[in-house]
Amino acid sequence: MHDSIQVIRVITVSFLIVLFLGPVVIPLLKRLKVGQSIREEGPKSHLSKSGTPTMGGVLIILGIVISISTSGYYTKEILAVSFFIIGFGIIGFIDDYIKVVLKRNLGLNAMQKIIGQLIFAVLLALYGSRYSVYGTKLVIPFVNAYIDLGVLYVPFTVFVVLGIVNAVNLTDGLDGLNTGVTLIVMATFSLIANSLKSTNEMYQGLAIISAAVSGSCLGFLKHNAHPAKVFMGDTGSLALGGAVAAVAVLTNLILVIPIIGGIYFAEAVSVIIQVFHFKRTGKRIFKMAPLHHHFEMCGWKETKVVGVFWIVTVILAFIGIYSI
Repeated sequence: MHDSIQVIRVITVSFLIVLFLGPVVIPLLKRLKVGQSIREEGPKSHLSKSGTPTMGGVLIILGIVISISTSGYYTKEILAVSFFIIGFGIIGFIDDYIKVVLKRNLGLNAMQKIIGQLIFAVLLALYGSRYSVYGTKLVIPFVNAYIDLGVLYVPFTVFVVLGIVNAVNLTDGLDGLNTGVTLIVMATFSLIANSLKSTNEMYQGLAIISAAVSGSCLGFLKHNAHPAKVFMGDTGSLALGGAVAAVAVLTNLILVIPIIGGIYFAEAVSVIIQVFHFKRTGKRIFKMAPLHHHFEMCGWKETKVVGVFWIVTVILAFIGIYSI
């Protein structure tokens, strides 16, 4: 019972921190003129968002770090996940800083981004191979079985981590979309880990850090829901990608991510299909990628796209829970 109270306490504290820090940090971001630039080829409804403060992901990270540091619960898995959240968040922060403060529109180039992400992905894979709940084994959904990847674990996990982090990043394109989807995904991880804590004490720490991330997202949603007062930027989306990836690796639930994180998967696949098909034929399958923009270009209101994607994530979350 005490463990469940700890989870509730952490999610509440992280939520309140982000909720009440928003009115302090957002005006500061405005004064620093860290406004978002909007792509002209995108949906025209987005042009009104130009100048909205970005780099709001700092709020999410603060909520996670403060709630965890004041919890008095410092296990190695909590510290590890926090490390990867901050690590990937720093890459995003540097990218945002170059784009919006130094006014160099492209930010970090592709090679710089991938090298930075690769470093943390390799560290996470190596850490997971030694300290995850089941080592190099992965849970196979629906069949109550495991597969031991052995020497293939590290390269496979590096590939998956890079995929997850960038898929979460791609999902950040509409007011509240990534915030809400990740809130649901991390709440699901917290529920799963909390339900398994009797089998391995590591799960309790993973339940707590997942709850902290979920609470921060809930608080940020107050500021990021349509019409957004602030965007998370790559600072937030890469940090959240790091959170999803780290918890998936340490719970050995990597193979469940395409279910629970089905929206991330769909967003990433839509971009891959679009680029591959366009290079081959010069034609586009989707009106615009990632997938959320396709629905907008089909005439859906932004709030409808976000609402539908949230509902789909909730349904997938229940399927994911059932699959364990």
